[in-house]
Amino acid sequence: MKVAFSPPRIDDLVVEAVSKALRSGWITTGPRTKLLEEKISAYCGNPKSICLNSATAGMELILRLFGIGPGDEVIVPAYTYCATANVVVHCGAKVVFVDCRAEDFNISVPEIRKAITANTKAIIPVDFAGFPCDYDEINALVNEAEIKSLFKPTSDLQAKLGRILVLSDAAHSFGAKYKGRHTGILCDVSVFSFHAVKNLTTAEGGAVALNFPSPIDNEEIYKDLNRMSLHGQSKDAMAKFSGKASWEYDVLEAGYKCNMTDIHAAIGLIEIERYDEENLAARKYIFDVYSAAFSEYECFQIPVYETEEKTTSYHVYPLRIKNITEAQRNRIIELIFEKEVSVNVHFKPVPMMTAYVNMGYSAEDYPNALQNFRSEISLPVYYDLDDEKINLVIDAVLESVAEVIGELK
Repeated sequence: MKVAFSPPRIDDLVVEAVSKALRSGWITTGPRTKLLEEKISAYCGNPKSICLNSATAGMELILRLFGIGPGDEVIVPAYTYCATANVVVHCGAKVVFVDCRAEDFNISVPEIRKAITANTKAIIPVDFAGFPCDYDEINALVNEAEIKSLFKPTSDLQAKLGRILVLSDAAHSFGAKYKGRHTGILCDVSVFSFHAVKNLTTAEGGAVALNFPSPIDNEEIYKDLNRMSLHGQSKDAMAKFSGKASWEYDVLEAGYKCNMTDIHAAIGLIEIERYDEENLAARKYIFDVYSAAFSEYECFQIPVYETEEKTTSYHVYPLRIKNITEAQRNRIIELIFEKEVSVNVHFKPVPMMTAYVNMGYSAEDYPNALQNFRSEISLPVYYDLDDEKINLVIDAVLESVAEVIGELK
């Protein structure tokens, strides 16, 4: 392909950092992972963060720590990646899908309100494409007296919070801002993804940014998550080798295995240092060039990515083509690929997936999500996408759309 979709930025700095980690003799969770956790909290402004092997693991650990299980309901946008809903299913709770807003793909707060019941234990808003959700409105909603009166805690942590948990799926939005504040401090907990295609990558990985209000102690939650992520052990590897005869440990619960390694953290430490000035700046430039080119034609719906209150992380550029069918969209994608340009679709609504159809869900119940899916094409956005390749993308899209719908206006 002449233009890839989203290759990671792997340069000499990254290679050397990983080599140093390998040569250090400490390659599992260790000093580099702990340092990355500190840098994430310093960047976002939240009290404490923990790095794990994926954002998915982070969301599931939080739900389990909060005591969510059978009989509980968790509100999730229909327009998201399946991981957001899968973790709810893993916990034995019921996924309650709600529709997105037509203008920016994000979860609709009025639809959240309609979906809340006495069984609702958590809401998972998703910052689609890196654009923050309406957090002030969501936080205000869960703190309304009438909504709080419905909440019946079934765990100590639920009782301490005293209301529905707001757990942000911020997989796309590291570095995004809402009313001048970074994602990571916009609600109770935010979970980031550092997967290979994300803005900030550790190859595989993620982080949980803790921001619980008092009287919940975020330091204690951090310790709980550390224990849960290492099979429930009372000590991690660093603690077991910190001194003479410190090998002994206990297993306090049947935990999980989802810690981040120092090899992965070494990549993240390079990336976070150059994130704003290099990565975000390059991605914003690409967004702006795309928008300038496609806004000349009425058939395109330009994604919302900057407003007075919100700034995206410029993760995904979700271009929509007005008044086309799903079949036309698919044909356009085929034609773009024939021109050796990689594009994608974000996302098939989760209620369309076979596993969820078999549970009784239907995408037809979420018309905005369904319409957005049928008209959306995600364009390449990555650090090394230069002007020549950007123009190849633009030309491929314009030519392919014209081949399907006729002359562009």
